[in-house]
Amino acid sequence: MKGFTTLSVLLASGAAALPGSSVARTSTGPLTARAVDANGTVKYAGINIAGFDFGCTTDGSQTLRNVNPPLQALGGPDGAGQMNHFLKDDHMNMFRLPVGWQYITGSNLGGQLNSGNADKYDQLVQACLRTGATCVIDIHNYARWDGKIIGQGGPTNAQFVNLWTQLATKYKSQANIAFGVMNEPHEVDIDKWADTVQQVVTAIRGTGATSQMILLPGNDYTSAGKFISNGSAAALAKVTNPDGSFTNLIFDVHKYLDSDNSGTHTECVTDNIADAFQPLADWLRTNNRQAINSETGGGNTASCAKYLCQQIAFLNANSDVYIGYIGWAAGAFGSTYELNETPTGGGNNWQDTSLVKACLARASG
Repeated sequence: MKGFTTLSVLLASGAAALPGSSVARTSTGPLTARAVDANGTVKYAGINIAGFDFGCTTDGSQTLRNVNPPLQALGGPDGAGQMNHFLKDDHMNMFRLPVGWQYITGSNLGGQLNSGNADKYDQLVQACLRTGATCVIDIHNYARWDGKIIGQGGPTNAQFVNLWTQLATKYKSQANIAFGVMNEPHEVDIDKWADTVQQVVTAIRGTGATSQMILLPGNDYTSAGKFISNGSAAALAKVTNPDGSFTNLIFDVHKYLDSDNSGTHTECVTDNIADAFQPLADWLRTNNRQAINSETGGGNTASCAKYLCQQIAFLNANSDVYIGYIGWAAGAFGSTYELNETPTGGGNNWQDTSLVKACLARASG
């Protein structure tokens, strides 16, 4: 969870801190054969490139006038240049591209993609694909449309499936696309939500998009710390591909490091290992499944550098079950945003924020 619709809070300053010490894999749970694959480096690392989601709120509404496409051709920041920098200089290889459901459909629930808005969003997708990175299409609506839950009194499952059928059809030939079913569901009936997710997975695979990753989000803003206790893990573990397999069905978790896990504070207080990522690692290993942390971050402060570096070190040490991490967020965010990860400069002279430099950037790909 993070607060990002208001950008007026002044960013706390802080010098870059050195990465925290490496955290060894210390699972106490049963090991599957795949556990030996942990090699100290997750497969994917990257940054969210935000802007097409601006105006989205946790009730699933979106104020379209707040959208700020992170594309110079559309009058916004140079998101394409940012991604090229992150890939070339920071050795990242995955970018999550959030977009509002209302934006991409022109607020036409259940209808066709809005050609003008979908084409604009596609410019960002294509800029991402040109880098060679994996590009995550993320519908950023909290399992809702204008306050009502998908398949639970709000939009029908068929309307949501229609959205994903169109998106999957559009990108089914792109091997480097991943489908992020929904950003941060909350206060949903998890069993009904798992049924919704199953219908989406079946529809995506039915378009011919048979090999791309699909990211499966749980309840409580898909919190890594609650993924087991709130039933998300058990419910989503039943979601399968049409052939009954779990291939490329990845659990999608988020975890912030501030005092209330909201992602709204510039100071961090925890590395989330003991109460979130270690228990989840044990569960994943026992059940032969994998997860990705597609949103994490903090302020550009010494406390966040300390704890985020420790958290990422743990993910790297458990790379058999954690396939990656994606920082929140760059794109159209500016220096006044609490969790700003947007580099400054341009061309061949981009400068990272202190947190990206300390923790999120990698020495090699």
